[in-house]
Amino acid sequence: MSDTAGVQSLLAGHVLDVAPRLIGMRVRTEIDGLRTEVMLTEVEAYAGAQDPASHAYRGRTARNGAMFGPPGTLYVYRSYGIHWCMNIVTGERGLPHAVLLRGGVPITGEDTMVRRRGRRDHVADGPGKLTQALGVVGDHDGTSVLDGPVRLLPGVAPAGDVTATTRVGITKAADRPWRFVLVVAE
Repeated sequence: MSDTAGVQSLLAGHVLDVAPRLIGMRVRTEIDGLRTEVMLTEVEAYAGAQDPASHAYRGRTARNGAMFGPPGTLYVYRSYGIHWCMNIVTGERGLPHAVLLRGGVPITGEDTMVRRRGRRDHVADGPGKLTQALGVVGDHDGTSVLDGPVRLLPGVAPAGDVTATTRVGITKAADRPWRFVLVVAE
């Protein structure tokens, strides 16, 4: 099975099954001739019409249209009008389930990420930071992580445990344990 077919198969599942399996996967960008890559360490699941915290809770709009695409579609939006954030659509086309990519560890192109972020610490440990470090912007909304400039690639089994916690930074349905984090024993 090719990497693309394996990733596509993984994303075809329910958002609550897919989200924890994304931990340890890699996200690679090829933007302006610069390659950057992270290993995902934190994600959050959003389940469309069944989830009051989802951008698609009240249906399709111009802003959230990418969420209704096929699995592997990238949904990029501005958070509070400041930071770009990115989600990967899961499940069936038309079912707006998506996983917010909240954090990662740099693997490739760390100097480029540092330059984009303007700092050497906390390079990709938050959804806006991660997106900025990888160079993802609104123009990437609706592209595919299977063959677009932002790619989801197989990873390695992370050294640690994946823990489910409540989501952060939201006010609706914040009690749902739909945030998945890599916890590394020290």
